Amino acid sequence: MRLELDQIDYQYPTGPTNVGRAGIEGVSLTVESGEIVALLGPNGAGKSTLLSLAAGLLVPQRGEVRVDGRAILSLSRREMARTIARVAQQSEIRFPMTALEYVLTGRFAYGKALGFDSPADVAIAQEALRQTDALSFAERSVMELSMGERQRVTLARALAQTPRFLLLDEPTANADLAHQISLLSCVRRTVRELALGALLVTHDLNLAIEFADRVLLLKEGRLVASGPPREVMTEEGLSDLFALPLVIDAHPVSGHPRIFWSGVRGNEEARAPDWPLAH
Repeated sequence: MRLELDQIDYQYPTGPTNVGRAGIEGVSLTVESGEIVALLGPNGAGKSTLLSLAAGLLVPQRGEVRVDGRAILSLSRREMARTIARVAQQSEIRFPMTALEYVLTGRFAYGKALGFDSPADVAIAQEALRQTDALSFAERSVMELSMGERQRVTLARALAQTPRFLLLDEPTANADLAHQISLLSCVRRTVRELALGALLVTHDLNLAIEFADRVLLLKEGRLVASGPPREVMTEEGLSDLFALPLVIDAHPVSGHPRIFWSGVRGNEEARAPDWPLAH
């Protein structure tokens, strides 16, 4: 299957609540089954906006979002839930339910009219919790969980939807290093085994290099580069994108590019970055 955004334009209405929110201009991209595509760019570049457009939460002023040639806006709610699962940057859990109960809400598209969870639904939800290393607190209230634990439960809910595409907006936010690696390893394994497609937004450039098959660089709402990490993530390109002097060497184990902030701009100390390059 293919998720396709074709020549997308989107501008937020003018007003105080949208000040500083980047629109999207002429962006085209595809996500194929079996691959992880990382969307990178500075704050305000339009990454989350692009994910909302891909999820059908925003309607483009020009262009179209399609799944296997079918306009995403033509899908019913159930079809949408069976096709695309989204993990937001901030946890959207608002009600006092257990982690398992919350993950089971991801099964609504498969439920019967009476709305009772089947044994199969419960088994799928428990497996999703296990994959995200969250099964140990399945019976705990989500309101008692840390932000990192909630993010793992939110990812488990997305996996429980058994979608064809995952849209991941900072899925490792608030997670410690071990769980960042664990969560992205889970995403990669699921993408490979179930032939899903994943569009991943992250500020961690080094994690993107290790886990993404392709990377897209977004600047001020425009796509400026696309391709394999080794080809796209160059010192010159990334330094220009983030307006920071960056250096790249090779990871001693994987051999993939590894990115560092150089710490200097010309002969002067550079401003410390307000986003993480690596952990």
